[in-house]
Amino acid sequence: MSDSHLFSGDRFAIGLAPMAGFTDRAMRRLSLQHGACFAMTEVVNAAGLTHDSKRTFHLLETGENERPVAAHMYGIEPAVMAEAARRAEALGRFDFIDINSGCPVRKIVAKGAGAALMGDVPRLAAIVRAIHEAVSLPVTVKTRIGLTPDTCTIRELAAAVEDAGAAALFIHGRFACNKHSGPVDWELIGTIKQERSMPIWGNGSARTGAEAVALQKTYGVDGVLIGRGAIGNPWIFREARAAWDGRAIAPRSLAELRDTVEAHLRDLAQLKSMERRYRRAGALAAETAAVMVLRPHLLKYVAGLPGWRAVRRQLNDMRTVDEVLDAVDSVIAGEPEGAAHE
Repeated sequence: MSDSHLFSGDRFAIGLAPMAGFTDRAMRRLSLQHGACFAMTEVVNAAGLTHDSKRTFHLLETGENERPVAAHMYGIEPAVMAEAARRAEALGRFDFIDINSGCPVRKIVAKGAGAALMGDVPRLAAIVRAIHEAVSLPVTVKTRIGLTPDTCTIRELAAAVEDAGAAALFIHGRFACNKHSGPVDWELIGTIKQERSMPIWGNGSARTGAEAVALQKTYGVDGVLIGRGAIGNPWIFREARAAWDGRAIAPRSLAELRDTVEAHLRDLAQLKSMERRYRRAGALAAETAAVMVLRPHLLKYVAGLPGWRAVRRQLNDMRTVDEVLDAVDSVIAGEPEGAAHE
């Protein structure tokens, strides 16, 4: 699969952004099934891969026909990142390697990785170059426009990673200090697109598929990544494809909603069952752990339906697949147990 096919061209290009704690196999598979042009794993510690950490490799678990997908990783040492990329490529599961240089989480930034790399552009360029020379897969970078408004390094960063061999740059249009709040500078993302030859994708603020397509067309970027808008809403990608084609689309049915929640939850349960092999004694049962991961998705899945607030009230008491599905069935029926119609 060529770089241009993945990242550039005047075509539909709406993908799933990487999100720690969210973009596991279950969410990625549903997003791809509903039309995302590609997805990315949760952020993976490159050092963990080089140390053969089973828990780290577990984050790279993929499903059958889960393509295209990127191995999204963080680190600070070019040689370590290159070796981690080689090991990810050897799994035969991935279509490109993505480098995280935008994560604002303190424990990652404190190591000099994630968003901290925006303050050390030469190191980031060295990482891109090392991975580019180590693997045959395309190498991309996910970043932000800068650490703070006083340190907007995106122009320097974009030039450096392109020169180092990056196949594309994904830009979240906020500063790292703002995390996920405040306006997104799409004008600046569009400007970077005009200045660089490599594909430039934007990220941030798209809450509907139509909004994502409008951003792609308005600012001339090669594509748009959707993050939080896809939580509990894989249909956002189907909506985006319809918006791109200029056609109407039927809303998802209640039966489809129910089937999607069940598929998501059962895939999570299988993942958590596999994960228990690497967890310490006393870890939550796989089914309970899966329900806990599903919680933020579940609220989005049922939001707006009659009685959905009853699910929110019951959320912390749910422990099994059957309890979740019973709650969803009650909401779909419009008769949530213990609550009046909303």
